[in-house]
Amino acid sequence: MTNKRLANVREKLQELSLDALLITNPVNRRYVSGFTGSSGVLLVTSADSWLLTDFRYMTQAPQQAADFTVVEHGARWIDTVKELSAAAGIVKLGFEQEHVVFSDYAAWKTALGGIQLQPVSGVVEQLRMLKDEAELAIMRDAAVLADETYNHILGFIKPGLKERDVALEMEIFMRSKGATSSSFDTIVASGERSALPHGVASDRMIGSNEFVKLDFGAYYNGYCSDITRTIVVGKPTDKHREIYEIVLEAQMAALAAVKPGMTGREADAVARDIITRYGYGDHFGHGTGHGLGMEIHESPRLSKTGETVLEPGMVVTVEPGIYIPGFGGVRIEDDIVVTASGNSLLTSSPKALLILE
Repeated sequence: MTNKRLANVREKLQELSLDALLITNPVNRRYVSGFTGSSGVLLVTSADSWLLTDFRYMTQAPQQAADFTVVEHGARWIDTVKELSAAAGIVKLGFEQEHVVFSDYAAWKTALGGIQLQPVSGVVEQLRMLKDEAELAIMRDAAVLADETYNHILGFIKPGLKERDVALEMEIFMRSKGATSSSFDTIVASGERSALPHGVASDRMIGSNEFVKLDFGAYYNGYCSDITRTIVVGKPTDKHREIYEIVLEAQMAALAAVKPGMTGREADAVARDIITRYGYGDHFGHGTGHGLGMEIHESPRLSKTGETVLEPGMVVTVEPGIYIPGFGGVRIEDDIVVTASGNSLLTSSPKALLILE
């Protein structure tokens, strides 16, 4: 697995005419090397691969990063980069421009002397878009854990509970089933707060005859799941039923449509056009979905500006919504993997309007 990822990074070096790439982003570092420690950088050339870390990880790092030469760096790791670069004849060194603040860049430039620092964008992130079978297996497990959490919480939710109580119960359940943590701050938004697309759990008490929106995921073995279900506690009004059924129609249409060869913008339009046709286009302000993997938001994007062409192996969410201030909102979200002929669901929780009376 790692050998292939290293080979892919080296292909990028050739394409970009770089002697080496410095990988400092922790997620990218883990993806390429397998190292899970909290501190370290990778230096990759066409012939060599080094993991620079400190004394705390000198036992762990060689075990996890078998394809890397592990080097214990000095007081400043950039000085060790300079030494290795001089020995390897590195002149043009790429760095991840999205993950480096200017003060660090200035310090590196001074420390490296005549080595040319070349900013590059999304080198590893582009590779991460295409999941291999080992990654997909983990993501399926993370999705199953999210589904199990949803089934569990349905027996817990009732009027009078605080949103925070529900979120805590969900997170405890996920951890008890093997998750490292939740994928993000769990969203439990009830009543009028369900109109907040990212309304994280608050002290509001769940009432009767209102929506409860649950958006959550399990962070499991380095990968995220992400699911949203919206239920009604009590008796739904005609308005509750109307907007729920519109969002469900839009989501199901998008799920049926996503396939390789279409752009993220085209996938987004499938759901957006349905919601707009019913007169709620102004109440759907976010994209239809996003890439998912080691981070909760990755490329590609299913949005108005998403021009990435979908390919087999990409994992994305499909999550249209309608949000009406003062009343409430609905979002329905699943995780899917793009396949050669279309897509396959990772999450499978029921989506018919669920009413807890």
